[in-house]
Amino acid sequence: MTFAKITIPIVVLSIFFTFALWDPHIEVTFYSREWVKQEVKTLRPLSGCFSPERVSPKYNLTDALYGKKKTTVHAGMPLRLGMDCYDFAGTIPPTSMDDVSPAYIHPEDRVQYHTYWRTDLAPFGERQEWMLKSFFATQSVNSSRLVLWSNGDLSGNTILQEYLRSYPDAFLLRKVDFLSLAVGTALNDRDLLRVQDQKAWVDGDLLRLLVLWAYGGVWVDMDTLLTRDVEPLLENEFVTQWDCYDKLYVPFNGALMHFRQHSPYLCEAFHIMNTSAPPRAGSTDWGATLYLKLWRRLVVSSIPPFSVLPFCFSDGRSCRLDNRLPDPFEPDPPSGIWTEGMRREEGGGLDNVLGKVFGVHLHNQWAKTFPKGGWVDRLLLRRYEKRLGSLDGQQARAK
Repeated sequence: MTFAKITIPIVVLSIFFTFALWDPHIEVTFYSREWVKQEVKTLRPLSGCFSPERVSPKYNLTDALYGKKKTTVHAGMPLRLGMDCYDFAGTIPPTSMDDVSPAYIHPEDRVQYHTYWRTDLAPFGERQEWMLKSFFATQSVNSSRLVLWSNGDLSGNTILQEYLRSYPDAFLLRKVDFLSLAVGTALNDRDLLRVQDQKAWVDGDLLRLLVLWAYGGVWVDMDTLLTRDVEPLLENEFVTQWDCYDKLYVPFNGALMHFRQHSPYLCEAFHIMNTSAPPRAGSTDWGATLYLKLWRRLVVSSIPPFSVLPFCFSDGRSCRLDNRLPDPFEPDPPSGIWTEGMRREEGGGLDNVLGKVFGVHLHNQWAKTFPKGGWVDRLLLRRYEKRLGSLDGQQARAK
């Protein structure tokens, strides 16, 4: 008993002083060594999609791989310290109004943005509508179009009908047909196209690649709130860094990604999918793991890889407690970096950061609501409403 009375306080004090003096970073994940060997470390050759004779005439290989870029989106380092990632996002200049053509652009010729909703998992409601509001409040309705893909018929949804009426050239509903989208790819008529899981991960990852192959453009997950115009990023074909921890086997994320129509990068991705083991249900086998396989095969073949956006560009919640965005579903914290070191109200540090990054990824937390008066409500949702009211007024005057 005496031993316990002495030992327990010593252990508790040791733990307390350890955390007070040190900044521990601990993450434990177990991977099958056989899986790592077969699915990650083994480098197989590319299939030749970058050979000039195989590249689609719709894809400018020289410009895409070696063309001069106005902006740098790949930091080349993890950006873990302080506000480094957010400050780097601030180096991406906004679109110049001189670069925006006032001439009418046909809907098919606009920048195509794609997103996906599974009607069998949940109905499309007001919570999902916030993604649409964020899009129309931050992206150009004259030069872009949002395509909402679904595995069911959404045309009867009253919320979506209003957007179809308000933005006839900038909003479109499409029903998914994996077989049609895969025509001309290595997955053409494969049983792999019939895959589906209860989390909508595997089929969602498949759809991302197929629609970008067929139409080109930007993929944005439905559980994302856009915060600024994405156009300055579109010189580059890119995926996103998963988080600031540099996960060894899952470093990439496809929640926000951009590829040109008939991109050889996607052609090679389909080859990998076709020649690898089928994806596990509820896994990122056709997401993060696939992007890593592709990236490694590209560099070993001396082909410039796709760019990788730093984590905070769309996922600022995924880092340490001292620099991640506050929890969107909790009341504003009474203390912390956003309340002590940076003002959180309009014009404050958090507001400034949201103006630098391009989105806030919410990670499928559809059952949660945004607290009234919280930072998401004040700094994002209310502004979407105000901006959309202004746009409605401009459209009415134009008519």
